[in-house]
Amino acid sequence: MTIDRSLSQPVSREAYCSLEPIVIIVDDDASIREALAELVVSAGLEALCYASTRAFLEAGAPDRPCCLIVDVRMPGASGLELQEQLGRSGDPRPIVFLTGYGDIPMTVQAMKAGAVDFLTKPVRDQTLLDAVHMAIAKDRIQRERAAEVKHSISRYATLTPREREVLQQVMSGRLNKQIAFALGISEVTVKLHRSNAMRKMATTSMGQMIRIWEALPIEVRA
Repeated sequence: MTIDRSLSQPVSREAYCSLEPIVIIVDDDASIREALAELVVSAGLEALCYASTRAFLEAGAPDRPCCLIVDVRMPGASGLELQEQLGRSGDPRPIVFLTGYGDIPMTVQAMKAGAVDFLTKPVRDQTLLDAVHMAIAKDRIQRERAAEVKHSISRYATLTPREREVLQQVMSGRLNKQIAFALGISEVTVKLHRSNAMRKMATTSMGQMIRIWEALPIEVRA
């Protein structure tokens, strides 16, 4: 299915929420949007089209795995500016740049900022589809990690203040007796709080706890 948002009326973001991936095409050339959408649909994926970066930003990306195919030079904000804005918003989406005006500095800038690929028109269909599938796979992983962090934050919120103090001390590498001395409690109490914290965080080993702890936002750990 193809939806060209330069032509249709806006619909709610929730209407597109699912686990099925979607490819978002941002290009000011209607003929290119149509051709890219047809290619994407032929590969069994859904396409959503926008004629400008502004139109896309106003609508927002659906809450589902996706890949953006973005032209670099467009009226208004460029594709590189779109990439920068998404990064600042905390919602970076995998982007495949497709342009007829690319150069080395543009390519370097885009790739350093996390682009999946930087392709020049005309491009082989399979080359583009390979990049799209790679981007969708990358987005799935990012979404899974984000969900894990969200769950960990929720679990961390269930810890008592003392359990958080003990866990912070443990994660800084201190021994039980050092933590007991620093907090003015017994080693037995330290072990109890440590055990309760790990249980609430749904961890069964210190290695797993360290991995989860390192993934938590700094402001949460503090």
